[in-house]
Amino acid sequence: MSNKELSPAMISRRDWLRQSACGFGYLSLAGLAALDARAELARRTHFPAKARRVIFLFLHGGVSHIDTFDPKPALARYDGKPVPIEKPKVTFAATGNVLKSPWKFSHYGESGLPVSSLFPEIASHIDDLCVIRSLKSDFVSHGGATLQLHTGDGNLTRPSLGSWIMYGLGTENKDLPGFVNISPTYYHGGAQNYGAAFLPARYQGMRIGDGNTRFTEASLDNLPELPTQLDEQRHQLNLLQKWNQRHAEMAPDDLRLMARMEAFELAFRMQRHAPAAFDISGESQKTLQLYGIGTEPTDEYGRECLLARRLAERGVRFIQVSHSYPLNYWDQHGDLKNGHEKNALKVDRPIAGLLTDLKQRGMLDDTLVVLGTEFGRSPAVQGKNGRDHNPTGFTMCLAGGGIRGGMTYGATDDFGYFAVEDIVTINDFHAIILHLMGLDHTRLTYRHGGRDFRLTDVGGRVPSEILL
Repeated sequence: MSNKELSPAMISRRDWLRQSACGFGYLSLAGLAALDARAELARRTHFPAKARRVIFLFLHGGVSHIDTFDPKPALARYDGKPVPIEKPKVTFAATGNVLKSPWKFSHYGESGLPVSSLFPEIASHIDDLCVIRSLKSDFVSHGGATLQLHTGDGNLTRPSLGSWIMYGLGTENKDLPGFVNISPTYYHGGAQNYGAAFLPARYQGMRIGDGNTRFTEASLDNLPELPTQLDEQRHQLNLLQKWNQRHAEMAPDDLRLMARMEAFELAFRMQRHAPAAFDISGESQKTLQLYGIGTEPTDEYGRECLLARRLAERGVRFIQVSHSYPLNYWDQHGDLKNGHEKNALKVDRPIAGLLTDLKQRGMLDDTLVVLGTEFGRSPAVQGKNGRDHNPTGFTMCLAGGGIRGGMTYGATDDFGYFAVEDIVTINDFHAIILHLMGLDHTRLTYRHGGRDFRLTDVGGRVPSEILL
């Protein structure tokens, strides 16, 4: 049957998709398009932005702040003795006496800030980092803490940080998604961590790979292939869109349908433009070595970080690079030393390489790099040689994009249990990121269910001390 003979009365949209060879096996991305085809690509900010894009390096599982960026000499003095302060009222598991850090801290850069021997290469960038030592989460389990970090709420389904940014700013590139999450975990919130929730579905993040499988070139197999008959595919897509538009006229409030239509269009354009973005074969050997690509154990995360840079320079607005469960996990309830050292060796060079590469290309000034985890770990031992979850005080690092480097902000107590000075809540953390992107977190709202929602709920504070 020729295309001219086709009619909606003779074949349904679903059957047409099932039977056609349009190259849209890729339509698991339906709803993931970040392009609002009816509006301008990039929207105005509330005030001048310092950052144009965000790269969020998420280390999943709970990196120990007291063993990385927040040294506590008291741990050595009280090693093996009872914790001399009251422990948090809610803990994930039972803990014992104080456990000193197995790693030595040294001072780096002109700022002289201390970093442990776990991260010697990241430490070489300490003058670019703002080390926030006073983060505080409300959840002691991975699921709640991870969800709260990504969406502002650890209990209910809410739009993710990347989705809010896309809703507020739009995209800078009509041929690629504006929000990409590389190797996210299926666990502890799963797709909710990059989902749009009640925001229009086009603001949802696009997933590349997952934490269940090693990230290699094979992780990109779900991307659309360039068909040989592109004109024919364009004709078929136009026909499909015509049918969709008829249905949309009968259901004008069906945001999922609109997102699907936009996803078809984005998928079509990505067939031409995505291969170049994801192909690292043209990178110099020097660049590959900078990220640790081609050697173990840095190859996997190095590829992810390099891909983040390539997406950033092509206008992708929000890129998350997850070091995720179950293959890569920082949840050392036992064997802290071996587990943290194994993971640190995987990410130290790639993260340092990304910072070096962005700086050399002049991109760090307008790229906000966030290095963080869902919570820290306890100063009291769990079992023989592990640490429990600790959401009451932990560390995040920020660089570039309007951040003042070579400084610490806030503090935990002498043992690292509680944030006690200049506390930064998750609402504050999100407010900071939105502010640097030119968005007032109190004005970035979306009406749903009869009320106005915002990422920071009724909280959010932006400390001026950390801003340039």
